[in-house]
Amino acid sequence: MIELREIAHARSGDKGNIANIGVIAKEPEYYPIIEEYVTAARVKDHFGELCEGEVDRYPMENIHAFNFVLHEALGGGGVGSLYLDNQGKTYSGAVLRMELDVSIDTDD
Repeated sequence: MIELREIAHARSGDKGNIANIGVIAKEPEYYPIIEEYVTAARVKDHFGELCEGEVDRYPMENIHAFNFVLHEALGGGGVGSLYLDNQGKTYSGAVLRMELDVSIDTDD
């Protein structure tokens, strides 16, 4: 078992009530692992009640990355939200805590 942070970097942002998360493999050989284990369904499940809408996943093979779009994920977004932090910029740290049921050697 590993956390996604061991094999990937992430960046995130928001627009309205949509959070956007980019997950980038630290090494090209980690891309297939991310592809298999970090699905749109797993990301939606990982965020639980924070993401009330659908999650879309867009592969970007040329840069060994995925873009996730989380709809209805910010409690209305901006001033319309009662969340303490209603911005998507913190979502990258949260997704990197996702546990993956895989064993790899990252000490190289």
